[in-house]
Amino acid sequence: MTAPAVARRRRSRPRTTPLMGLAHVVVWLYAAALVLPLYFLLVSSLKNNTEIFSAGFALPPEWRFDNYLKAWSFTSLGDALLNSAYVTIGAEILIVIVSIPAAYGIARSDGWLGKLVERSLALGFLIPGFAALVPTVFLAIGLGLYRTREFLVLYYVAGAIPLSVILLAQYMRAIPKELEEAATVEGANRFQILVRIYGPLVMPALATVLLLNFINIWNEYIVALVIAGSTIDTRTVQVALPTLVTNQLSQYGVLAAGTIITLVPVYLCYLLLKKRMENALISGALKG
Repeated sequence: MTAPAVARRRRSRPRTTPLMGLAHVVVWLYAAALVLPLYFLLVSSLKNNTEIFSAGFALPPEWRFDNYLKAWSFTSLGDALLNSAYVTIGAEILIVIVSIPAAYGIARSDGWLGKLVERSLALGFLIPGFAALVPTVFLAIGLGLYRTREFLVLYYVAGAIPLSVILLAQYMRAIPKELEEAATVEGANRFQILVRIYGPLVMPALATVLLLNFINIWNEYIVALVIAGSTIDTRTVQVALPTLVTNQLSQYGVLAAGTIITLVPVYLCYLLLKKRMENALISGALKG
């Protein structure tokens, strides 16, 4: 190998600096902080109380898969999963129907009204959920929707609109106006432009919005407990899960198994949407 070739090879070889080494250590520590609790939860779901407290991180000496059957039957977890799916999917559909036209109007508004609406939506982040809990209960009672899943859907939609609209509006602003102008020349109306042009282009940002809202709605507990209650017909999975803990006896292996069951839909949603969400993050970085 000639001297110039050796020099080029040395120049192309990446240099390892102390800062890069520290960054790798931090990344691995962060990964361990995420994986270890999940591993502990998984192995605990296959143990009894004695095995959990004596050797928490060890593999179970006996694989107790019946813990999952107990968690499913003790709390009627199937009904709770259906209630959570009904509330979450219903809220997601309404969020998409409302957020996309609202974001389009804000993104293409050059006047003061669009800015005022966007800033008003941003004020929604300043209102804590607990502050609105009592008025929300009174509103549900006044509408005759107290102890119903339908009011939960409306509540979650109202809470998710500010973030959803602002994220989608920021993404829509990056779409060239020339595409809309060309479609208008071809005779397309506003609805056709929104569905055929903006719809496919905002799919990565929409996937991010759907995933964030899915996690927030699926895991919400306080409002679901207060509004829908703890009856089997209306309670969500997060309200049903704590009923596995009793004053007389708590089977933590069964509780861990129930927790694993409730996590499965979240991971499935992430697997379905992660590719588009990653595309949104990459395109946002490139535009920035």
